[in-house]
Amino acid sequence: MTEIAASAPSPNGSLRVDLDKKVEDFRAYEPAPARVHTFYRLNHAHQTRAFVQAKKQQYLGLDRQRMGIWTALEFLNTLVDDSDPDTELSQIEHCLQTAEAIRRDGHPDWFQLAGLVHDLGKVLCLWGEPQWAVVGDTFPTGCAYSPKIVLSEYFKENPDSDDPRYQTKLGVYEENCGLDNVDLSWGHDEYVYHVARPYLPEPALYMLRYHSFYAAHRENEYAYLMDDRDREMFRWVKLFNQYDLYSKDHAKPDATVLRPYYEALIEKYFPAQVRF
Repeated sequence: MTEIAASAPSPNGSLRVDLDKKVEDFRAYEPAPARVHTFYRLNHAHQTRAFVQAKKQQYLGLDRQRMGIWTALEFLNTLVDDSDPDTELSQIEHCLQTAEAIRRDGHPDWFQLAGLVHDLGKVLCLWGEPQWAVVGDTFPTGCAYSPKIVLSEYFKENPDSDDPRYQTKLGVYEENCGLDNVDLSWGHDEYVYHVARPYLPEPALYMLRYHSFYAAHRENEYAYLMDDRDREMFRWVKLFNQYDLYSKDHAKPDATVLRPYYEALIEKYFPAQVRF
C-alpha cells in the first residue's frame, strides 16, 4: 500500500470551480424532485441499527462475486441515483467527472482513482438491493438523529425513533469512540470501503467510507463520536467532497476516450479480479 503523509492539504480554494449553477444551488432539497423525497422517506424509515448490522453481516464477507473494477463501473451505466437532486447522469459519468476534476488539479493518482471508484459500492443494486439501501446521505444509527441530516423529518417513521436507547446524544456509543465503532446507515460507502481496503492508502479509504456523511463533513455534526484520527483524516474527506459535488456541473465525459488512462491506473492499484 502506498504510504501517504498524515497531513492533508487545505480544502480552501483547492478546486477550480467553473459552474453554470451557483455553489449554493447544489444539494438544494427544498424544493427537491418528488423522487428525492420518496427516496429519503424510505431511507429514513427503514435504516434501523438492526438493519445496518444485518447488511454488514450479509455483504462484508465479500463473497458475492469477483470482477474487474471497470466491469463494475460499466454496471453503473444503468443507474441514476434517485437521492441526488443535482444530476441525472449515469453513475459512471459522474465517477469520471469527479476523477477528471481531481486530475485537472494535479492531485496524486491514488486520489484520482478514489474519485473514479467512490460510488462503486452501488453495485449492491446488482443483487437486488433497493436504492434506499444503497445510495443517499449516511448518518449514525444507534444515537439521536441530527436535525441537520437531509429531510430529517422522515425519521419519525423509523422504529428506532421510539427506542429510548437510541435517542440520546451518544446513544449506545461512548464519546470519542471513533467512527470505526459507529454503525452508520448502510449503503455503498461502507461497502466500497471494504472492497478497496486492501489496495488504497488511508486518506483514499476515508474518502470512500465517509463521502456521503454530509452531516459530519458539511454540517460539522457528530464530532463527539470521532477520535483524533478521524478528525485528522476528515480533512481529506472535505477536500474530496468538493470534487464529488461541484464536478456535477461539468461537461459529460467521454468514457471511451478516458478508459485507457483509468484502466492503467486501476491496474496499478487493483488486481484483475476484485472480491465484491
